[in-house]
Amino acid sequence: MADSLRRLINNESCRILQEKLESWYKDYHINSCDQNLNRCCEIIEMNSMIQGQLFTILNQTAREGGHYAGVETIKSRLLPWLGTCFSSTTLGRPFETSLSLIQESIEKERQLREFASTRNHELQQLEKELNATRLQLTLVQQDLAEAQMALEDTKTKSATTLLAAEDEIVHLKAALKASQAQEESALRNLDRLNDYEQQVQILKDEIAILGAQKSVLHSRLARSRSPSPRRCQSRSPSPLPLRSCSPGRAKLTNAARHAHLVARFSEIYTQERLDAQNLLRTYIDDLEIVQRIIYVAAVESFHAAKMAFRQFKMRVRKTLSLAYSGPESLEDTVLDYIVRHEDLYDVQASVNEVIRAMNINPKISFPPEVDFIMISSLIRELCRVAFSMQTLVPPLDIAFGADGELFNESKYRRSYDSDFTAPLVVYHVWPALMENDSIIVKGEAVSKRGALWSRRSRSKSRSRSRSMSPILSHSANPSRTLLPRSRSPSPIRSGSPRPALNTSTTSDCLGPCAFT
Repeated sequence: MADSLRRLINNESCRILQEKLESWYKDYHINSCDQNLNRCCEIIEMNSMIQGQLFTILNQTAREGGHYAGVETIKSRLLPWLGTCFSSTTLGRPFETSLSLIQESIEKERQLREFASTRNHELQQLEKELNATRLQLTLVQQDLAEAQMALEDTKTKSATTLLAAEDEIVHLKAALKASQAQEESALRNLDRLNDYEQQVQILKDEIAILGAQKSVLHSRLARSRSPSPRRCQSRSPSPLPLRSCSPGRAKLTNAARHAHLVARFSEIYTQERLDAQNLLRTYIDDLEIVQRIIYVAAVESFHAAKMAFRQFKMRVRKTLSLAYSGPESLEDTVLDYIVRHEDLYDVQASVNEVIRAMNINPKISFPPEVDFIMISSLIRELCRVAFSMQTLVPPLDIAFGADGELFNESKYRRSYDSDFTAPLVVYHVWPALMENDSIIVKGEAVSKRGALWSRRSRSKSRSRSRSMSPILSHSANPSRTLLPRSRSPSPIRSGSPRPALNTSTTSDCLGPCAFT
């Protein structure tokens, strides 16, 4: 009985019934008839449920009292109330209907209890899950705190390691600077030692040269006592002025001189050549003739410089071979001497030789008022560069070129006015520079279709008349080699058409082609 009362109190049915009555009272005038009836039915059903529970408690209470306990109370209070209730409300409804309503209320009460127990069980499960989730959250928070502590520890260790690494780098840089300073000091000492060794070797070579010069002077003194000293002097070659030489200079400076001479050759092409071309164009209208003159000047300059180098080398070898006993070979010593004393090269003689060769070259023509001496500055620079190129190991030389040859892309580049589909070279503008058999600086050539054959046909019917250059007639007197030449009137001046260039054969090419 006590459990039934507790359940009745926990369900709070009376309080809910009271709340529904108050809500219905407030909304009675607002609701419709159907709504008010539904509210009334709900209150009746809830009241019946409460009455069913009260009757159950009454039944249990009566059982607890025994067979005759509470009979007077039931007779005096319950039975009259039931009679009055049924007489005023049921209006003749059978008693079975009331019993069925009581059973339904009891069943609903049972279902309600089951639903409440189910909800209680679900609430307990949810509480358990919530507690488990809170526990997991606590564990995750602990892990997060530990991870943050580990991260802070790692940051501290990293900062310490970084500071140590920076200190080590500073020490290493200081050690590197100290080692570099020591290395530079050692290199300076080594350079000084090499300089001392070279100076000692130079002094030894100078002693050897002075000994050779002494022997030459003794031999001259012996010949001067003969009856015809002038004849003896005329037959003996003039001795080469001896200066101090630097053994090994040619080998030590070969790469630097090679790069300088190649750059100088290209510079002559871009500057001195254009200056000479502009100067000649003031007297000659035909650009082809001007470019041919410059090309022939370059070829003849290399040829004259190579001949002068051979003669100079022979004289140096003859002088040094009298009393040379150095550690290097005689050829290396001769080459070192030439490199050291390139100023002894008579470049003016080579310029005169080039101008003489150009005067008799049948491939170029010019008006009578033009003298090749006007481009002597270009010829002089070419001779100097060509002479210095012969002192390299291996020496540099220009490539052989002939009119009518097959155009080679690796050897020449076409001029701007060329026919880029023509396979043959009409004439050359600038020679290519070679080292052994490889091209290191490309030359320039002109290629045009049909121009070569038309020039050959015209060259068969025309010839050029020109008198001998005064350089040939006055070759015995070098002081007159630079005088103006007397030539026959130019074809342009005389009114006749300019003769075509003879390119039918390659035998007219002068320069390196005659000595390769």
